[in-house]
Amino acid sequence: MTASSEATSLFATARTDGLYLRSRDGDRLGQVHAFMIEKRSILVSYAVLSLGGMLGLGRSYYPIPIKFLSYDSTADSYIVKIDQRVLEGCPSWANHTPEFTRAYADRVSSYYEATPETVGLA
Repeated sequence: MTASSEATSLFATARTDGLYLRSRDGDRLGQVHAFMIEKRSILVSYAVLSLGGMLGLGRSYYPIPIKFLSYDSTADSYIVKIDQRVLEGCPSWANHTPEFTRAYADRVSSYYEATPETVGLA
């Protein structure tokens, strides 16, 4: 089986419009665009964050291991538990969504120094 034909163990849910994202300081950053779910365990491993842009133009998308998010029920939003500069340096895309293969997931995990075990992929 070649790398290009290898099936990924992750799939993205439908869009999650309305799930707002804030920094640790409470600043609005964007939205949670989608969740990446591991097919076998049915556990969320990554969130894809939508940051920047205006009226849907110029947005960038950032996958982040789910362990770096928490939910604030008071503000009804998710909180990014890492510095925004770290987030903005991670693998991302603006126009063409990459195939979220095992290799891409490993690249994202490596950036955040997260092991497959800590994102639910072991």
